[in-house]
Amino acid sequence: MLAPSGKIDRRELTRALLTDRGGMLVIAGLGAPAWDITAVDDGPQNLPLWGGMGGAAMIGLGLALAQPSRRVLVLTGDGEMLMGIGSLATIAHQAPKNLAIVVQDNEHYGETGMQETATRHGTDLATMARGAGIKNTMLVTEAGDVAALVKAARESDGPFFGVVKVDAGNKPLVLPPREGAILQARMREHLMGPQAHLA
Repeated sequence: MLAPSGKIDRRELTRALLTDRGGMLVIAGLGAPAWDITAVDDGPQNLPLWGGMGGAAMIGLGLALAQPSRRVLVLTGDGEMLMGIGSLATIAHQAPKNLAIVVQDNEHYGETGMQETATRHGTDLATMARGAGIKNTMLVTEAGDVAALVKAARESDGPFFGVVKVDAGNKPLVLPPREGAILQARMREHLMGPQAHLA
């Protein structure tokens, strides 16, 4: 679970979140979270985002409201979450019980040159989520706490918001299909059946 740096390995975190996940649906923010869900457990139950930076949490909210009987996980990065930080107030207000957001916080913008994000300089996303009104939050800095995070993300009465400090190192790229229409269509068919495109 730990990278050579001593921080949590983000792909192993993803593996812990997705192993034996049952019917949980996953929205992944662009970049590392999208590559990680594809590497660990690709399939129509995942919607990895190629763009729309800042939108992962709101897409997850829409999916959670539309599919109240399914658990929805948003896995995203600190840069993406910072760009969409206002979404936390809406999520707190809507309060979907089936939504969990987990932020892989490597304190960098990994897709644009590893510039430092505000979390590198003291911005606390878990505290911001609580300030927005999300009561169930967690900050994980130790590998021993990952199991509790996974349990909360899968089972807690949401919305749940967790931040995990992860290693900033690169991983081999495992890319999902590049066409957003294909990714959207395969999840829609997964949820609504093979005739979903006719609806």
